[in-house]
Amino acid sequence: MSAALPAGRKARIGAIGAGWWATSNHFPIYAARDDVELVGVCGQGPTLGAVRDEFGFGFATEDYDELLDADLDGVVITTPHDLHVEHALRAIDRGLHVQVEKPVSLDAASAWELVRRSEAAGTHVLVPYGWNYKPFTIAAKRLVDAGHLGEIQHVLCHMASPTRGLFAGNPDDIRSRWDSNTAGPQASTWQSPERGGGYAHGQVTHSSALLFCLTGLRAESVISKMTAPGAAVDLFNSAVLGFEGGALGALSGAATLPDEDPYQVDIRVFGSEGVLMLDTERERVSLHRYDGKRWDLEIEPGAGGYECLAPPARFVDLLTGRETENHSDARVAARSVELIDAMHRSAAAGGAEILLPPLHEALTPSRRTTS
Repeated sequence: MSAALPAGRKARIGAIGAGWWATSNHFPIYAARDDVELVGVCGQGPTLGAVRDEFGFGFATEDYDELLDADLDGVVITTPHDLHVEHALRAIDRGLHVQVEKPVSLDAASAWELVRRSEAAGTHVLVPYGWNYKPFTIAAKRLVDAGHLGEIQHVLCHMASPTRGLFAGNPDDIRSRWDSNTAGPQASTWQSPERGGGYAHGQVTHSSALLFCLTGLRAESVISKMTAPGAAVDLFNSAVLGFEGGALGALSGAATLPDEDPYQVDIRVFGSEGVLMLDTERERVSLHRYDGKRWDLEIEPGAGGYECLAPPARFVDLLTGRETENHSDARVAARSVELIDAMHRSAAAGGAEILLPPLHEALTPSRRTTS
């Protein structure tokens, strides 16, 4: 990676995208930090000037090349799903560090191109998956990394959310969960198959990225079914997975919890020496070994709920050198993208098995999708 910023210098950050999520989550975090200079914001629409003034950006523009040429250290990308990788690659090619929203791409080839080019450039890529930065998930990852599970042999990855309205109709159900004066999520992003709408792109991206962060696994084969009752995009997902190394997995996703119910993320990892259980809804993490050793982590009540405060802070800390751990880097994101891409292709083919290429082939430039 490129060297950290000189001691005492503020991180010069620009933003591409100035909608609901950027203005309700990311921008307030950056504006409150005394080690960040918000150089410029790129967006569209009559409210762009108001966003510039509210958060203290130096300038506003509708031309993202103008923004990327403004002597930045990093850029925050919160555009619609189908534009993420285009904007991220343009930033990386200028040597900029990138915080880019999930999913980073809608297809596997361009997600791995993001990995290849960012690693060649030595730039940080952080994808703001909030659960990956929870203290209890980091503690769980350290237990796995210490080898207490042995060889991973089987995994369960389930997620359910109160998001039917977001994907099938009125997005008020999700908008009410954050204090935001903006217009809320745009239906054109979340309810359009072409733009990356649907439960897999919108939510399984979270659970799968957490799974890959915890385990280091990578999918090798995918058999999937999806249904979309009353919607233009998928609301329910089911998949049987094969992983490199021989582990099997079962994945499920459902968009139809009652509005006031907490999100469900339930990951269970079965190894040759023990079992990990992580459940955000019931707020428990345990690793129990077959030799009798047990770890049952204490979780503060309410800490299992989703929030995304730590990832933007970590992005700045990576730039300044205060932190070196990135729990949602481009490789974690690419493994999530290629899984979801394969799930969609399998479902479109009636549940046919989709085989993923070996990693060295996925990273080969000839497979790339360029900006």
